[in-house]
Amino acid sequence: MANGHAGLAGWHAYMESKGDPAVLAGLIAEDAVFHSPVVHTPQVGKPVVMAYLLAAAQVLGNDSFRYVRELVDGDEAMLEFATELDGITINGVDIIRWNEEGTISDFKVMVRPLKAINKVWEMMAAQLQAAQG
Repeated sequence: MANGHAGLAGWHAYMESKGDPAVLAGLIAEDAVFHSPVVHTPQVGKPVVMAYLLAAAQVLGNDSFRYVRELVDGDEAMLEFATELDGITINGVDIIRWNEEGTISDFKVMVRPLKAINKVWEMMAAQLQAAQG
């Protein structure tokens, strides 16, 4: 299996790019799966995963966003983050798995508390709708 540390460096480069789609495209596997904190079914396929991650970058990637802890085990990583939206403090985790090619095969986001999930759902829905334009 691929080493998560190399994939993690790519993810951090994407985060530093402030949500550059070209950077993200090189990180996501064609058959990637995204697990949203507000959508019950897994979202499958690179275009869908990219849409969710790009929307998340727009919604969550403000000046207050920061990763506060990282746990890496082989081809998987858990990144705890904190950010603020409209005065609501959001705490969450990104759980990422890389495949043998070193691209992201599975991405799960978990968010707390409940009012934070509600705010993320509201803002993500608006962002995804705007992207479909």
